Amino acid sequence: MANDTPTRDEPDPFDSIVDAPFDAALSERYLVYALSTITARSLPDLRDGLKPVHRRLLWAMRQLKLNPTDAFKKSARVVGDVIGKYHPHGDASVYDAMVRLAQDFALRYPLVEGQGNFGNIDGDNAAAYRYTEARLTATAARLMAGLEEGTVDFHPTYNGEEEEPEIFPGMFPNLLANGSTGIAVGMATSIPSHNVAEIVDATLMLIDNPHVEHHQLMEVFHGPDFATGGVVVDSAAALSQAYATGKGAIRVRGRFSTGRDEAGNWEDSGIERLGGGQWQLVISEIPYMVAKGKLIEQIAALIADKKLPILEDVRDESDTAIRIVLVPKSRNVDPDLLKESLYRLTELESRFSLNLNVLDARRTPGVLGLKLLLQEWVIAQIDILVRRATHRLDKIANRLELLGGYIIAYLNLDRIIEIIRTEDEPKPVMIAEFELTDRQAEAILNMRLRSLRKLEEMELRRERDALLAEQDDLNKLLESPARQRTRLKRDLVALRKDYGPDTPLGRRRTTLAEAAPTREFNMDAMIEKEPVTVIVSQRSWIRAAKGHVPLDGDFKFKEGDGPAFALHAQTTDKLLIALDNGRFYTIGADKLPGARGFGEPIRTMLDIDPDAQIIAVVPHRAGGQLLLAANTGRGFAAEMDELLAETRKGRTVVSTKPGVKLTVVREIAPEHDHVAVIGDNRKLVVFALNEVPVLAKGQGVTLQRYRDGGMADAITLRLEDGMSWPMGGDSGRTRTEKDLLPWKVARGAAGRLPPSGFPRDNKFG
Repeated sequence: MANDTPTRDEPDPFDSIVDAPFDAALSERYLVYALSTITARSLPDLRDGLKPVHRRLLWAMRQLKLNPTDAFKKSARVVGDVIGKYHPHGDASVYDAMVRLAQDFALRYPLVEGQGNFGNIDGDNAAAYRYTEARLTATAARLMAGLEEGTVDFHPTYNGEEEEPEIFPGMFPNLLANGSTGIAVGMATSIPSHNVAEIVDATLMLIDNPHVEHHQLMEVFHGPDFATGGVVVDSAAALSQAYATGKGAIRVRGRFSTGRDEAGNWEDSGIERLGGGQWQLVISEIPYMVAKGKLIEQIAALIADKKLPILEDVRDESDTAIRIVLVPKSRNVDPDLLKESLYRLTELESRFSLNLNVLDARRTPGVLGLKLLLQEWVIAQIDILVRRATHRLDKIANRLELLGGYIIAYLNLDRIIEIIRTEDEPKPVMIAEFELTDRQAEAILNMRLRSLRKLEEMELRRERDALLAEQDDLNKLLESPARQRTRLKRDLVALRKDYGPDTPLGRRRTTLAEAAPTREFNMDAMIEKEPVTVIVSQRSWIRAAKGHVPLDGDFKFKEGDGPAFALHAQTTDKLLIALDNGRFYTIGADKLPGARGFGEPIRTMLDIDPDAQIIAVVPHRAGGQLLLAANTGRGFAAEMDELLAETRKGRTVVSTKPGVKLTVVREIAPEHDHVAVIGDNRKLVVFALNEVPVLAKGQGVTLQRYRDGGMADAITLRLEDGMSWPMGGDSGRTRTEKDLLPWKVARGAAGRLPPSGFPRDNKFG
């Protein structure tokens, strides 16, 4: 067995263990992780607008010579190079990033040209990387222009075998042009895409006047220009405020349109006229980052759930262009109401968060306003311009040195040939006799005989003169910040020509139009009014049969279940469901399941206490009142409008204690003026309705006083009509007691026995 004891020359591994507080050690390591996530994964660099994974993808494609004019190569080749040489992460995440760079509905100016299935706006995924091919776009080539000209620093890859650029030096303003989204540790970024021509215009304005005001920039920089188009409906003031601070939210809507007119403008009504006065709405663009398939599912669900009864059907007639057709219920439907309904109920209107959180040239994260962001980008571009000029000057100096030696050689050609033929070591002799540098002498010795033409000498002199002129211009450029700004402006103007508003790629896609004030309308008003019969079973299953069928009909129930409540209502009604614990719940009659089956348990629709029992189901009547009374004989009147609950949890109306239950829920007819209450002790009282307070919640007042037992039933009535109750047996007759004066007392009295023949169960029926 080998001896594991460290020898004298080997350090003891336990000597490297350091005692440290756990919280301090954890905090230090988490901070390192957080900084790595922020600076090397999630936030884009202000200068080229790229995250490391995107930069490495484009760099790997450049190294594979996947230029815009070259042939496509398999995406698997690109992904393999990226994860093997530059980005040691999962292949799925790298390929997903590559796919997004190729999607014209995800990027305003795609950086990768894909061949094969790269996903679609419906939300379908791309094919596996072994099936697709890719190459760079002209925009990506422009973004990487100047990498060989000393414009940026290179650093070793993760394994030290190769090098990769820190940023891309190209003039293309990728950060704002294509935007970026990402979540780091404790911070996030969300930048929409913008129009390159507008970015250039704002940058030129800033270069001409460094003290330009933000509102002046917003006159030419109008706001987002999403890849999928749409309409931004925020006001100009709201957009300006968001870009001034670098934080805000942008509302974007889909576009209703049937196409563009001859001038290239959208026809924005979206109404397509059909024969016979019929019409349909056409959606031609959807909000950014909304999957078309998901949007259509949302609209179809509204139709199926009858939440948008003014809409009959939705059809997807899209090909390469989006065309979603909406068929209204009738030609009398208000198109604007239908649009507003879809904006409110679906993702046809969505909000894009604006958070201009980026890494600046010092790799420091921060939220920048538009002006500061453009200033930092201009500074970075001028730095790249200076580095390019300096690198070029070094190249020119090296070339001029060689040209000087060549010209000396041509002027003394015979002597040079003689030295080369006669001297064993011609280089030192040439250096001493003609005052050449070592590089010049070496270059002369390496000249080919074919170059010893008189014409070559003339070309060398012309090249030297051109290089001297260029050298002079570059020196002036480096010495003059004004010249640097002028050169940058010239390059930006050239860029704008390629991405101008008159080009297919540069034409603005997103329209900026402040939305009209939101129309206030009640969604319930759009429910189609139809009669229904609501049936509730003893075990709290609920359903609705179409039409007003007889309430004593032969309804089917589950085994062991039976009828509890049946009432006539309309689909536009709200049903008030009262429980013996004093809570009231609300459910729309249009949302009840059909009566073909046994219905559904009410408890799946509402959050009802499992120990509570339903004691009443009443259709809501605007302005109506209910008489509420507990078994203790206390009660009050309540406005129906105050009993509506907005949530599944309902609302507490009658305050109850242990042993106290709500037992009476009766609708008060407008003509009723008195209340009749009978107790378990078979004592009856009748008193004026105005003695009962109208409350929103509480226990109420004493309606009848008892020595033993409690209240059996209560009802409201009109005194002159008397009190009626059903006769016993199957006769179906009722008896009416007209003279109620013997029982008319003040509220809270004990009462006396009811009229002869009153039901023995002490119920009014």
